[in-house]
Amino acid sequence: MSRQRAGRGTRTSTRTSTRTRARAESREHARTRARIRTLAAITSAVALTLSLAACSGTAAGAGSGGGRPLVVVTTNILGDVVAELAGDRAEVLTLMPPGSDPHSFEVSASEGAQLREAALVVANGLGLEEGLERHVESAAADGVEVFEAGDHLEVIAYADGTEAAGVADPHFWTDPARMTDVVEVLGAHLAELDGLDDTARAEVQANTTAYLDEIAALDADMTEAFAAIPPERRALVTNHHVFGYLADRFGFRVVGAVVPGGTTLAAPSASDLRELVAAIDEAGVPTIFAESSQPDRLVQVLADEADRDVAVVELVTESLTAPGEGAATYLTMMRLNTERIATGLSP
Repeated sequence: MSRQRAGRGTRTSTRTSTRTRARAESREHARTRARIRTLAAITSAVALTLSLAACSGTAAGAGSGGGRPLVVVTTNILGDVVAELAGDRAEVLTLMPPGSDPHSFEVSASEGAQLREAALVVANGLGLEEGLERHVESAAADGVEVFEAGDHLEVIAYADGTEAAGVADPHFWTDPARMTDVVEVLGAHLAELDGLDDTARAEVQANTTAYLDEIAALDADMTEAFAAIPPERRALVTNHHVFGYLADRFGFRVVGAVVPGGTTLAAPSASDLRELVAAIDEAGVPTIFAESSQPDRLVQVLADEADRDVAVVELVTESLTAPGEGAATYLTMMRLNTERIATGLSP
């Protein structure tokens, strides 16, 4: 399905090569970090082998939920989306619990075994899940179908001036239009899972259509809320680079981030912090946004060091909250962040 989106900027003709290079650099970035954990990887591999042996009598792709196909999802944001689309027609196992840092989360041996038993694995695919990538690759090598969201959207790279410059930015969900791109294709994949009858397929298709309507409503509300912010105040400072897609879509400037790279595993130097304080003062930033799953100590230091009154507002960006904590679904998370950004940057 082709959708025209108002507000998205003009892209250069070199986008395909940039996306390919960025994705390759992102994967290499994740693999480099994975090599650091060699001893843990060996131990996990042994445990995984034993676990697989114990599970050898289970039919591939058939979960424990009454013969329904098993769909294993890496992040809880994508897990929520898959659950909305699949409804009761698939058993959905989301690996990351609420409040997880997707950059540092590591899977257990038993969960690693379940990836190999899945009918479908759903992953971000842009280097976000650094501790899970080898398990996803192993499942794919064993013949498990893997859906990587990054293959179905227009990817952007981290901007020049960041430690991750040129690497693919995995935080696509901050732009609902790009989430729409993913959901359209993901819904079709889920509807074609083995073991679904015609009634089940029709239900998944109906769920997908309904969810796309909800994302469209979210998109319209975000557009309206951000349009009320004067252009000169659309300046974002966060604890790490997570809003590249939102900025690209809705006309924000990313002034900087406390953590200079694209992953929370990086660390800022004293000079990084001094430069960011200067940028905050120069841009007249009224609010710094802190990710709820990360410590905000450095963000508070930045606010105190700035030569102006700067507020610190918490957002939920990389991981959903537990039920009842305000952002337990993708849609509620996005609405919460929209309201807080609009309030924090409005005059």
